[in-house]
Amino acid sequence: MFDILIKLILIFLIVFTPIAFGSVELLAFSLMELGILLIIILWSIDSIKSKTSLISLSAISHQPSAKNKLSLFYQSAIVNRQSAMPFILLSLFLFLILFQLLPLPSGVLKVVSPKTWALRHQLLITNSSFELSALSFPLSFFPFATQIEFFKWLTLIGLFFFLLRWRHSKKDVIRLIPIIMLVGVAESLYGMFEFFSGHKHILHLNMEAEIAAVTGTFLNRNYFAGYLLMVIPLSLGYLFSREATQINRFRGWRERLISLDGKTLLIGFCVIVMVLGLLFSASRMGISSLLLSFSLISFLFRNPEKGKRFSKTVALIFGLALLWAAWIGLDAVISRFFTSSEDFKGRWIFWVNTFQIFKDFPIFGSGLGTFTWVFPMYRSFHLIGIATHAENDYLQLASEVGLVGVGLLLILFLFFFYKAVSGIRSLSHRDSGRYIGIGGLVGILALMFHSIVERNIQVPSNALLYVILWAIVLRISLTKKGEISAYKMNQTN
Repeated sequence: MFDILIKLILIFLIVFTPIAFGSVELLAFSLMELGILLIIILWSIDSIKSKTSLISLSAISHQPSAKNKLSLFYQSAIVNRQSAMPFILLSLFLFLILFQLLPLPSGVLKVVSPKTWALRHQLLITNSSFELSALSFPLSFFPFATQIEFFKWLTLIGLFFFLLRWRHSKKDVIRLIPIIMLVGVAESLYGMFEFFSGHKHILHLNMEAEIAAVTGTFLNRNYFAGYLLMVIPLSLGYLFSREATQINRFRGWRERLISLDGKTLLIGFCVIVMVLGLLFSASRMGISSLLLSFSLISFLFRNPEKGKRFSKTVALIFGLALLWAAWIGLDAVISRFFTSSEDFKGRWIFWVNTFQIFKDFPIFGSGLGTFTWVFPMYRSFHLIGIATHAENDYLQLASEVGLVGVGLLLILFLFFFYKAVSGIRSLSHRDSGRYIGIGGLVGILALMFHSIVERNIQVPSNALLYVILWAIVLRISLTKKGEISAYKMNQTN
């Protein structure tokens, strides 16, 4: 019962978060957090029950069903040991955010963050009834915003460790991929229908004046493009994983084409539809990231046993999508690239002003989630409205958490990347997990490349999928050792 509930909630989150405008609104974001919290609670209860039954399983381990359960337990134990380093690093990052919320005496604050102390002094200097030296202030310039971000990071980290430690085989985690792919296809079809039909609505909102490209149910073309940048490579990996055992079975492309079943052709068609959706989003960096993704995948999915330099199947899929898009019309998409230099100048000013924030708060940052309230003090240009992000996820994060926070996350990324690459390299070309792992990792890198000039990882639906992709890739990479240990255990028994 617990297992079924967990799977249903997880599927609900995968489907709901992108549909609800990317979950950028408070209600949708809160439902996402509550769903993750419920998953963790159910998983904790189920884990306690599983531990109590482990002793009885050991006593009857000669039975096949008990052997399978024990094998999963040993695989999970291997993954748990490998996840100790990420747990330490992420815990330290969360403690850093809590430290930003901790009220510090004025004298300590002046030493730890002179700029924060100066700003607090400037705000209170007109009120003579307060003695600054007797007051305490947090490092965060706007603690309430930091609290919101803290719970966001806490729930996503909790989901990541749940997916990493979930005592199920990697096949159970891989079964989430078709659901993710179908959501990406639905977003693309809905976005193209609304745009090309002239209806130009996003669910119940009339966006005729705002919609100038395909956005799905997202409020911004770049958020939509960032989501598809993760789904498309993962779907390609899923497509190739279905034929992993048949790589050397056919002599030529004609035999391979004839042997394709309906499901394989459907997956290929779904990938083409999502590529069309991303192209017609007219997101310049999104399209550039897509080209980079297909280049990497065509190289990594090649068959070295036949001496091929790239995968013809990947090139064929992208070529068909491009021809279809050209037949519909790519004039509006191409014209956007001619304005890239002007937009880059605007982004450059954003980056320079954001870097000034980082220079003033270099060690611990101005507080996670405080960019919107700190940036107006550093803005050097006229802007209608407010700036909610720095057009660069990494620069904004550096300004909010400083060198300490960025350093922890950088070490974590390098650790994950090394584990993922080394694990994928250990898999043979006939292992289906190899292609899914490569597709997931390329999707992660594509989103991170796109985030150089956009806000992407901050969008809740994209952040959720980003976490799921890391969990899938690492489960595929790390459980290889678990499977070997479980096999030795079975042989011993």
